[in-house]
Amino acid sequence: MQPIFTPLMHFKRLLLLMPLCLMLESGCGVYSFSGAHIEGKSINIHPLENKALNVVPSLATTITNKLSSRILSQTGLTPVNKDDADYDMTGAITTYAVSVTAATSVQIASKNRLTVSVQITFKNRLNEKANFTSTFTRFSDFDAAQILQNVEPSLIDDIGNQLADDIFNKAFVNW
Repeated sequence: MQPIFTPLMHFKRLLLLMPLCLMLESGCGVYSFSGAHIEGKSINIHPLENKALNVVPSLATTITNKLSSRILSQTGLTPVNKDDADYDMTGAITTYAVSVTAATSVQIASKNRLTVSVQITFKNRLNEKANFTSTFTRFSDFDAAQILQNVEPSLIDDIGNQLADDIFNKAFVNW
């Protein structure tokens, strides 16, 4: 006598096979909680060059450090200073500018904006389709009554975090 398979038995078999199917479908890459897809093990993050007309001495180091921290904390990649790393990131700060964003009724500036642009070249040696060269721009507004040098560190910190997030997402999350 042959066993009779009920719909419940088929459902139980399906539940048992589902984790195996999901593992096979996900491929060989590693996914992080940030949504990043990491195939490699190493990254070479070169210090950013400051090519902006207005140069703030600490800007390149600050943004490079924020970018490195963001990538390394979210990916588990090992930083290396070799040309054969799985990922390679170079770049330059191309804009550092202050502009007026709002004026009062008597044509006096009430808000100013600090804008920073960074051009990044990202090479993925494991998947050349993921290579890119892009410019990322972020800004932060501040009250015109404030002296730039007094608010500059917090503005750079805020802009640096935003740029690091944008670059990370483009390189590893494919946003």
